[in-house]
Amino acid sequence: MRVATWNVWWRFGEDWPSRERAIRAVLADVRPDVLGLQETWRDADGSQPESLADLLGGYGVFVPVGVPPVPDPPEHPDQVGVEIGIGLVSRWPVLTTAVHDLPAHVHAPARALHAELDHPAGPLHVLVACTEWEPTPEATADHRAQTRALAALLTDPDLDGGLPVLLVGDLNAEPGTPELAPLLAVADDLWVRGGGAADAVTLSSATPMAPLEAVKQIDRRIDHVLARPGRAGDPPPRVTRAVLAGDRPVDGTLPSDHRAVVCDVELAGG
Repeated sequence: MRVATWNVWWRFGEDWPSRERAIRAVLADVRPDVLGLQETWRDADGSQPESLADLLGGYGVFVPVGVPPVPDPPEHPDQVGVEIGIGLVSRWPVLTTAVHDLPAHVHAPARALHAELDHPAGPLHVLVACTEWEPTPEATADHRAQTRALAALLTDPDLDGGLPVLLVGDLNAEPGTPELAPLLAVADDLWVRGGGAADAVTLSSATPMAPLEAVKQIDRRIDHVLARPGRAGDPPPRVTRAVLAGDRPVDGTLPSDHRAVVCDVELAGG
């Protein structure tokens, strides 16, 4: 199966409709089976995950979060009444969902989405999250508490089964940092397992809309596809390919300030 995660930059920027068209073009080409979204949106007419699910032929879920906060006042009229959240698009039906609150004192609410998918080889558990990013001491404390909480969710025995348990998200930390350490202690980095470039960057300062104030994240690989075996003793999943997507303009428009992470994973169900 093809697993991807992408921070799609909400409706930031005046020309977000052009970006939306570019996002759809990239995903129509990549065609992920499981897609985690961060900084996705929902308005009175529906949500971006639902719209992308229609495009890809699947199912979409949206969960509102407070990271980042909705601009107040709005930057342009198309932001009025629009929520920011995390989301999931799945090729397979979503059997159940649960929303887990994460520790948050700076930007609340912080949440993780857990979805159980009806994969042909058995139940597939997927977590989607977007963690704190600011470099202040209080935000850093939140960030580290959030990744510890995600590690606990990822290793919950109730998620055990014949398939790996996935965590996809903008985790706002690169490998080797204290923020990511709790997760890499219990899960495999599928980018590394798939032979992804060691110098890959998912938030580049070369992007015109790059958030240069994100000093801990800029020019680093901070978006991740992680997995732990479904049962103790099972081998980690085999990853045949790990690449970036959405890193080039589509008809002159960059889709997002982040690049998507795409991993092809071989599964042995049971």
